[in-house]
Amino acid sequence: MADILFLAHRVPYPPDRGDKIRGFHILKHLSTRHRVHLIAFADDTRDLTGKAGLAPFTGNRSIIWRSKSRLVSVLQALVARKPFSLTAFDNAPFRESVENMLARHSIDTIYLYSGQMAQYLPARMRQRVIMDFCDVDSAKFEDYGRGSRWPIRWLLRREGRLLGSFERSVAKRADASLFISEDEAAIFRARTGAERVHVIGNGIDTTYYDPAASFKRIETLAPLVVFTGQMDYRPNVEGVIWFVETVFPHIRVRHPEARFAIVGRAPTEAVRALAKEPGVSVTGEVADVRGWLQAAAVVVAPLKLARGVQNKVLEAMAMARPVVATTAAAKGVDHGGTIRVGETVGEIAEAINDLIADRRAADALGLEARAQVQERYSWAAQLAPLDGLLSTGTRSSRNRSAV
Repeated sequence: MADILFLAHRVPYPPDRGDKIRGFHILKHLSTRHRVHLIAFADDTRDLTGKAGLAPFTGNRSIIWRSKSRLVSVLQALVARKPFSLTAFDNAPFRESVENMLARHSIDTIYLYSGQMAQYLPARMRQRVIMDFCDVDSAKFEDYGRGSRWPIRWLLRREGRLLGSFERSVAKRADASLFISEDEAAIFRARTGAERVHVIGNGIDTTYYDPAASFKRIETLAPLVVFTGQMDYRPNVEGVIWFVETVFPHIRVRHPEARFAIVGRAPTEAVRALAKEPGVSVTGEVADVRGWLQAAAVVVAPLKLARGVQNKVLEAMAMARPVVATTAAAKGVDHGGTIRVGETVGEIAEAINDLIADRRAADALGLEARAQVQERYSWAAQLAPLDGLLSTGTRSSRNRSAV
């Protein structure tokens, strides 16, 4: 049984948001054949108590509190001429914990979960390195920059440029660079020329996300349109604002009783303000999102900027709900035509209105979506290629010096 050191930018437990869900299931999968040692950051006090939940899947666990503010991270990045994505996660106790773990255990593989963790690779190493980028973060920041004003635009473009250079250097050291979708992998290959690039997609627990499972139901008489997600995440914030301001008024014209629920933790002030609009509610964090999904006449993913595979779309499909998504949000999801996809306000509004008007057709579409997820998106099927990557030897002839 080989030892793996798993470094994560956020504690992968409880698996209650996109990055933590993927991290948890990868960690769980790795633990079936390997001894996994975990070092992870916590930025929520509740995550400091997550060690017990991780015990069945890990040997040693070290959770490091991350309290550095965004302003401090940016200032340090400007002085050091580094990406603020790296300075935000530059932490002396974390580095010391990595050094101690490598010294105390015979680590065969270092699994880096998100690009920020690559700064903790030792200068010279004998271990296999699996770099799970998930998405191409440098491209994401460049996209952010296009829609921002100066000086934020300058800062985001700087971030995209510096982070892109860092990603290229990391890919040269890694034995495998992983991405959630083939679209992201193709972007990375084109931007970096990297060759050892693989797709390890996201899955969904269709036993948990099952409309027949036991969970608290939400009763509603009015047609309910639902969005779920982390509500301090920029694409989610921009998506629901766009939806409320441009799409939802068209829904209310045809279905005046319709309501739109924005479900997710940490809503920003801009998101909370949307609750003042007719028919709109902002729940904040909920104990179980399944009740809201099950109650939805339609689940929407109105994201203008999205990378990889959207867990929110897979969850809604697994709950057998009809989904209407923008092209960006649907990209990367092998939905087989079981969700409705649009780009313009008119296309999105028409799809939602038609599904609300024909409940039988909406329910049938939801059942098709669940069947598609069950066939295509089990975690076992998505993570199976990892076993092959971990069975190959390291590339000792390649230059493995520090980036």
